[in-house]
Amino acid sequence: MHTATAVAPLTTADAEHLVTAAREAAEAAGVTVSVTVLDAGGHLLTFRRDDRAVLISGETSTRKAYTALQLNAPTTELVDAVQPGGLFHTLPTALDRPLLFIAGGVPVRRDGRLIGAIGVGGGAPEQDHAFATAAVASLV
Repeated sequence: MHTATAVAPLTTADAEHLVTAAREAAEAAGVTVSVTVLDAGGHLLTFRRDDRAVLISGETSTRKAYTALQLNAPTTELVDAVQPGGLFHTLPTALDRPLLFIAGGVPVRRDGRLIGAIGVGGGAPEQDHAFATAAVASLV
């Protein structure tokens, strides 16, 4: 009989660490951002918007995190999938959910299991992806 090993959930402390790491990466690049961290159920754990970040970055960071969580993939890998002819072309309009297919959302995994997601908004998409990726890589 196979027994599944329990994987520790994403904690508030983990979420705070992710926000701090993403913001430090953004500050080092001279970019002001918003950062959202969701748990595995899609519930908000932590949100922080730099007071100089554009207001819409708060919404985009949350939607990027949600999209990465729901599809268990970095949003940068999904951009082409929603283009005409792509696998998920109709997905953004088919669901009444806040999906956003722009780079900057990254799933958070522990021991290979999905435990949450981080979304960063405010910089160019490739910058947001880099900041989110750096934050996830710093989580032990």
